[in-house]
Amino acid sequence: MSTAAAPARTGVVLADLLPSSRVRDIALVAGGAALTGIAAQIAVPIPGSPVPVSGQTFAALLVGTALGARRGFLSLALYAVAGVAGMPWFAQGSSGYAMPSFGYILGMLLAATVVGALARRGADRSVARMAGTMALGSLIIYAVGVPYLALATGMTLPQAVAAGLTPFLIGDALKAALAMGALPTAWKLIGRKG
Repeated sequence: MSTAAAPARTGVVLADLLPSSRVRDIALVAGGAALTGIAAQIAVPIPGSPVPVSGQTFAALLVGTALGARRGFLSLALYAVAGVAGMPWFAQGSSGYAMPSFGYILGMLLAATVVGALARRGADRSVARMAGTMALGSLIIYAVGVPYLALATGMTLPQAVAAGLTPFLIGDALKAALAMGALPTAWKLIGRKG
């Protein structure tokens, strides 16, 4: 008999390991939105950019990966709707949709859904696959956020890239490295206990 842990089956995300109920799903969705709102308050202004470096992108990708596509989407939708309605939990305690960085929030909604779908296919089980998942999630956020920034501010696309993408690449690499270590490690620990 082998003592090695059986690999976690695909089709399951970390949140699925909790006892299933509607209350669980509501709590996970609300908790994911709250985590994103709290992480958004860890924000550092970037000189020359209307977009700060914040923890919300990391939280959004983590929420999507841990909760799966459906709950990840609902969690980021709750975050976005509550923020638009006036909850001051966007980066730097802001709210509303009339801000140049709102496109990044829309991108996070889409990215959380995509990374959640990939996690359900096992993308969060290894460092290499998690690296690709985080890179894709970040790319989706920028693909929505940077053009929105250009439109909202009147910047040209190259100016928006310089102000809304380039200064964030090192921070995104650090966030991705953290996720690449955390999620596969969580699955290994669960496998040992299971």
